[in-house]
Amino acid sequence: MTTNPSLRYAWYVVFLLTLANISSFIDRQILSLLVKPIKHDLHLSDTQMSLLLGLSFALFYTLFGVIIGRAADRYSRRNIIIGGIAVWSLMTTLCGGIRSYGQFFLARMGVGVGEATLSPSAFSILADLFPKNRLATALSLFSMGVFLGSGLATLIGSGIVASLPTEGLVTVPVFGQVFPWQLIFLYIGIPGLVIALLLFTVKEPARKNTLQVDGQPVKLSLAESFAIIFSYRKAYLLICFATACQALINYGCNAWVPTFINRTYGWEVPRAGAFYGGVVVVSSILGVLFGGWYADKLTREGKTDGRLRVGVLGIALAFAAFFTPLLPRAEWALLAMSVPVFGLACPFGAATAAIQDIMPNQVRALASSIFLFILNLIGIGLGPTSVALFTDFVFKDESQIRYSLVLLYLVGGGMGLLLSYLALKPYREAIASRDRLTQLTGA
Repeated sequence: MTTNPSLRYAWYVVFLLTLANISSFIDRQILSLLVKPIKHDLHLSDTQMSLLLGLSFALFYTLFGVIIGRAADRYSRRNIIIGGIAVWSLMTTLCGGIRSYGQFFLARMGVGVGEATLSPSAFSILADLFPKNRLATALSLFSMGVFLGSGLATLIGSGIVASLPTEGLVTVPVFGQVFPWQLIFLYIGIPGLVIALLLFTVKEPARKNTLQVDGQPVKLSLAESFAIIFSYRKAYLLICFATACQALINYGCNAWVPTFINRTYGWEVPRAGAFYGGVVVVSSILGVLFGGWYADKLTREGKTDGRLRVGVLGIALAFAAFFTPLLPRAEWALLAMSVPVFGLACPFGAATAAIQDIMPNQVRALASSIFLFILNLIGIGLGPTSVALFTDFVFKDESQIRYSLVLLYLVGGGMGLLLSYLALKPYREAIASRDRLTQLTGA
């Protein structure tokens, strides 16, 4: 246990956790480049494919996330993360040997179980390593892994996809004959184990800002933990659902934009993925860094709802960019998407910091896991599937996918903007309540 970690060490931990986050999102998002060959070889519809892109992963990611969040409030968060990386890397590798849609679905569930360990544990660790006026920046850098992983999945994956055979089978050790696209899962799954080993250099930090009575930390039952979390239920749930609306757009776009460019403008998927990946990497880095810096700046200036103001700004940019899929040229559409990508990246670190700030240490990981449960059930579970459902059942034409993306921006952006605005006042009240509790308990 380390009681007084240096800021330099804290940034080192951010770096390793961000690497892990990047790895998890590469494993999660690589399917978006493989829609065409997977549909062809496994004979799937858009809706079946969307379940692989979203629900198969989200179902177990969200369910196990709550269980793991509770464990992270009580046991070594570092060890939980290390075990999770090993599981998701192994299950990603196993996707390289599947023989049927059912096996693929189960393997993606396994990836979800492993990745459920990372964010709740990481949020809690970083809240113990950083002062409050730098926490949004630290969590924004960690959250940058979401966008870097998604962008790198398209950039790296596009290059790999372009180099793979388009017909026939290939033979690999252990798995035997597999489709060429399955090789990608071997390339991206195995390196995750190296990150797991690097995390053994991190020490489990001492827990700070615990709920105390008579100067002693309180051990909370599960029921008591839930009661504390939902004592701020209006602010908490509005933050959760507002962020989930942002995730709905993010995951829907990440899953279908390369396919949209292919169907609408005739670009090959590797080319579309590489271009979009570059847009995501650059715009999201700028957005997440700006969002974390601006949230901490507003907090230092005494604006208690500053972290949530970033969310209002970000989702407003995404909502205003609903027309980007309608632009007449692929280059224009992809470049214009830098605006919503920037906006949607801004609030992620700030929103997680806002939740960490109103929760005592004993429930931070659990509160984060419920936040992620809502975010990912809606974002991962419904984002890719909503686009597919719009395409299959509203427009009933694969070539009209651009209008499905327009609906995604309008529905997700409109709801997210409303919920983000409604969260401001109850969050200010939650901060005031937290400050009174701190004065009474001496925590």
